[in-house]
Amino acid sequence: MHPNQVYHDQSDEVNLAYARERGFGVLAVGGEGTPMVAHVPFVVAQDGKSVELHLVRSNPIARALIEPLPALLAVSGPDSYISPDWYGVEGQVPTWNYVAVHLSGTLERLPDEALRGVLDRLSTQFEEKLEPKAPWTADKMDPEALGKMMRMIVPFRMSLTGVDGTWKLAQNKPDEAREKAAGFVDAYGIGSEERALAALMRGVLDS
Repeated sequence: MHPNQVYHDQSDEVNLAYARERGFGVLAVGGEGTPMVAHVPFVVAQDGKSVELHLVRSNPIARALIEPLPALLAVSGPDSYISPDWYGVEGQVPTWNYVAVHLSGTLERLPDEALRGVLDRLSTQFEEKLEPKAPWTADKMDPEALGKMMRMIVPFRMSLTGVDGTWKLAQNKPDEAREKAAGFVDAYGIGSEERALAALMRGVLDS
């Protein structure tokens, strides 16, 4: 997380909502030497107190988690390089604007019988975003094939103890300079990520 508190201007509710919408992040657990890391889809519980996910049995985190361990789930949003020329203000330097939410807590393995529920909630979360497509469900799978696949993965729950978010959107710049920079991010960007970041930068002006 960026140390400047001006970029930590969103509530826990907003940060959790953003993490819930993204639904994908980097899970990190301390290990001997370097941290163990996995890229995972996840579901934030409705009460905002926990996160559910699954890992392949052979994943180092899954093998190391004999007992609950502290963990961090980092969720990245849109990001972009920012040229100092874009502000229209002298004395600026290059920087990077981005959104990132960190969820910290304790990761524990769930019983194998909890896996189907975790998988169903996970697929439902993303299938609902594809409407009007008829949602895919595990019931469409051959039971034997589904069982074979499920034996390869294990369910986990991360009980949350902390939520933090960095929304580095040039809040420390004058409104006019921030608006100019957002326009250039939009114009020079090559995809939806830059457009999303520009929209967030402009949203600061309306807050």
